[in-house]
Amino acid sequence: MKATMLQSMVIGRAMITNFFIPELNNHDVQELWFQQDGATCHTARATIDLLKDTFGDRLISRFGPVNWPPRSCDLTPLDFFLWGYVKSLVYADKPQTLDHLEDNIRRVIADIRPQMLEKVIENWTSRLDYI
Repeated sequence: MKATMLQSMVIGRAMITNFFIPELNNHDVQELWFQQDGATCHTARATIDLLKDTFGDRLISRFGPVNWPPRSCDLTPLDFFLWGYVKSLVYADKPQTLDHLEDNIRRVIADIRPQMLEKVIENWTSRLDYI
């Protein structure tokens, strides 16, 4: 296994354990689903077990209860919409410092409204009709 892939798996699990799950515990998320693509760095056994413990049958991932193909950018809302949308707004004013960049990221993410995400999910479900 390449060192960068191992690093990605370790960093990913650390983010899930130290940030993501504690943040989820601050919200009412009993019905929340978790989706990720099936890229190898996301699907190490320990990572999948951690996500299954947290989400149960509401996990969409390779090796999860709901299987998902690797590198499926046309089917993953984060890839086909969110990252490009966020990037275009974050870099619109050409941030020159790390603080400015971080402020832009926080602002853009905070400004995303549930209605926008609902439209993304509608688009996503229509994409699933073609697979």
